[in-house]
Amino acid sequence: MTKHYDLVAIGTGTAASVAASQCHAAGWRVAVIDHLPFGGTCALRGCDPKKVLVGAAEAIDHSRRMHGKGVSGGEPAIAWRELIQFKRTFTESVPAMKEKNFTDKGIDAYHGRARFCGPRSIQVGSDVLEARFVLIATGAVPMRLGMPGEEHIITSTEFLDLDQLPKRIALLGGGFIAAEFAHIAARAGAQVTVFEQGERMLTPFDPDLVGWLMEKFHAIGIDVRLNTRVTAIEKNHGGFSIRTSSNGNDEVFTADVVVHAAGRVPDLETLDLAAAGVDSDKGRLRLNEFLQSESNPAVYAAGDAAMRGPALTPVASHDAKVVAANMLSGNQQKPNYLGVPSVAFTIPPIASVGLSEKQTREKGIKFRMQHRKAPEWYTARRVAETIYGFKVLVEEGTDRILGAHLVGPHVDEVINLFALAIRKGLTAEDLKTSIFTYPTGASDIGYML
Repeated sequence: MTKHYDLVAIGTGTAASVAASQCHAAGWRVAVIDHLPFGGTCALRGCDPKKVLVGAAEAIDHSRRMHGKGVSGGEPAIAWRELIQFKRTFTESVPAMKEKNFTDKGIDAYHGRARFCGPRSIQVGSDVLEARFVLIATGAVPMRLGMPGEEHIITSTEFLDLDQLPKRIALLGGGFIAAEFAHIAARAGAQVTVFEQGERMLTPFDPDLVGWLMEKFHAIGIDVRLNTRVTAIEKNHGGFSIRTSSNGNDEVFTADVVVHAAGRVPDLETLDLAAAGVDSDKGRLRLNEFLQSESNPAVYAAGDAAMRGPALTPVASHDAKVVAANMLSGNQQKPNYLGVPSVAFTIPPIASVGLSEKQTREKGIKFRMQHRKAPEWYTARRVAETIYGFKVLVEEGTDRILGAHLVGPHVDEVINLFALAIRKGLTAEDLKTSIFTYPTGASDIGYML
């Protein structure tokens, strides 16, 4: 059966939902399709459930740091099963709520895998949906690693739903997922090993600040193996054997669970892009500056599927608004990723926005830089945190904030003020002369400039 729409959005996460809602509000007939529970990665398998676990780990860590400094009693511990049950109170209701929201708005929702069967045609189950426009907002999936035993590795989604935390956990990769999960699991009592092929973890962040943060990794017992390639995973009676190669040396490690944390790629494989004449290159859609397919003008993409901006939920929302405007009124808007902040929710968190020191030097920009490790500052001392520091870059002449890089308590919030300054063109003087509540993390900004 063929049905006709103005827009068919593939996905039900942030990007698809925002674009579908805006187009429907403009009077368009809209449909959404998803083979997974409605709601998308952030609400069901990423940001939201992860931050619930981070919150528990933060509470445990704060209590331990303050032991002997006014906090007494037995050793605090995470009750993992209870924590996962609490996490589910945030996720279990989402799919039904999402579907009801679509229904209430008059957006048709389809369950099943979407597959192109023409330039503007999508097949889902026995239905064929013809659309003026198609939005690919399918999100991302763990990249294939191409190693023997890859089938034994669990995804981050599966980790977030473990009813029991294994005693020995191996994380393959050194990015956001590996860093955040390592901090959660270690504070929950697990023995954690991270295997990273590169020379350092968290490469999107400033290397000096990552170096300071690594002191915390070591302090809480996380075993980080850099320059180490995992060559095979083997199942044995006691768990898994992890074969590695590092600088010509081969070693074998053991774990009860092995978690994929080695990066994600746009979820495009099952869409049959060729049937729609949608070009891709090395697993990424070929898009123009308006987030429109270069080869099929009826197709747009947003969020992690587009992979034009940072893989963050606010970016997906921003992309969706741009795409919706362009579909409704013609290509006039382009995404603007200036001043998008990024945070890894380790404990303490690390945050970044704008240019790095290396990028600034490569661009030949004249700048001044404030750079300090400051665990003696009140913000850190008050919560007995040993890791606190910053690097802030300001352009000479204009006094504009070029980049800010922070690690320590509350930096996941403070970075937003630097992001605002970069996006709106505020100067260092503008921030220094602002009056912030004291004592808060934001009240340190004047001293960072």
